[in-house]
Amino acid sequence: MNEEIKISVVMPALDEEKNIHAAITNTLKAFDDYSISGEIIVINDGSNDKTEAIVKEKKKNDYRIRLIRHTNPQGIGSSFWDGVDIALGDAVCMLPGDNENEPLEIFRYFRLLEHVDIIIPFMFNKQVRSLFRNALSFFYRFVINTTFLVNLNYTNGTILYRRSILKDQPHRSKGFFFQTDILIRLIKKGYLFAEVPYKLRTRKEGISKAVTFPSLLNVIKGYLRLVKDYYFNRNEMTNGPYSDDALTTLRHKE
Repeated sequence: MNEEIKISVVMPALDEEKNIHAAITNTLKAFDDYSISGEIIVINDGSNDKTEAIVKEKKKNDYRIRLIRHTNPQGIGSSFWDGVDIALGDAVCMLPGDNENEPLEIFRYFRLLEHVDIIIPFMFNKQVRSLFRNALSFFYRFVINTTFLVNLNYTNGTILYRRSILKDQPHRSKGFFFQTDILIRLIKKGYLFAEVPYKLRTRKEGISKAVTFPSLLNVIKGYLRLVKDYYFNRNEMTNGPYSDDALTTLRHKE
């Protein structure tokens, strides 16, 4: 790559042969539409279908696509952190390979990173999801906000992070709770953030892997670990220096 990378998109994919081509194509188009230098790091998380073959074919014609392969499924959190570890961008964003999220919707806010270190999207077109998913989301948000004394509209979306603040994180949640875990830890540490409205697409092919019994158990485990750290190791979790190139650091020095 001959130019400085601004955004690294980490794209976990497990058996997404029907969606991965569109997810990659839409992301590359969003880079071009906003004139953003970006890369896509696809994490093939142990797929048994043609997901990897499709990515390799796309990769032949576009240097902005990279690929990591997990022999066996390791979970969306593990996939995200593997992407972060090799990311070249100033910012990192997770866009799943199911093509449910619209890259244009989050990249429109990219320049907000001149003012904050975290951009948190919240869905405003809730009608695209079932009543059950909306009720589950409401309950989840209520528990998180009440437990950790925050007032977030959403914690599991396509969040934009300044990459350097992720590199400093000592704890890495590996399952579906990873986004909430990262957000609470960074917000409680004092990093500046902004919430922005975001339009979600409906998933066209396949079944979401988010609402399953193993995922629920993983979320409960991650939640209990975060409760323990927040209430019993609060000084360790909330205190400490900011990343050197974080906007929060600069604002505190002004």
